[in-house]
Parts: sequence; C-alpha cells; structure tokens
Amino acid sequence: MITKEQVSFLVDIAKECNLADPIDWGLLKITEEEAYQMMASSVLEQFEHMETDQQRTVMLATMTKMLVENFVLNLKLKGAEKLLKDIDNT
Repeated sequence: MITKEQVSFLVDIAKECNLADPIDWGLLKITEEEAYQMMASSVLEQFEHMETDQQRTVMLATMTKMLVENFVLNLKLKGAEKLLKDIDNT
C-alpha cells in the first residue's frame, strides 16, 4: 500500500530538481502541487509490485527517455525563440 508520506517524499525530492529550470505554471490548467502529486502517485503505483532489479532497469530507461524528451523540447523552444528574434529584427 502506498502511503501519503511516500508520495510527499517523492514530490519533495522531485521539486528540488526543478529549481534550476522552473516551469511557468501560470500557463497551465493544473497546479504544480497537483501535477507532482499525480505523477508521484503514478510512479509509486507502477513500481509497487516490481522486483528490485526490474525497478532499476525501468527507472534508468524512464530517466533516459525523459532526458531525451526534455532535450528535444529545449532544442525546439530555442529554435522558436530564435525564429521570434529573427522576425522581430526584420
């Protein structure tokens, strides 16, 4: 059984990672707390019944996928920023 304390602990750690690259939550229809609570609960539920060696592999694969997605998103955003700057300069 997943406890509220486990979810809160995971949320706190995840939020610490967000300090370097904050999200503009004002543009979204979900609060920061709701998003973190929902994702932390989902992660804990997914891993609750897995063997430890499976957990590690899935965590590493998931982390890699998320890093690639974030990298691509940042490249797209920088491309969009450059495009907007080019439009402003014309």
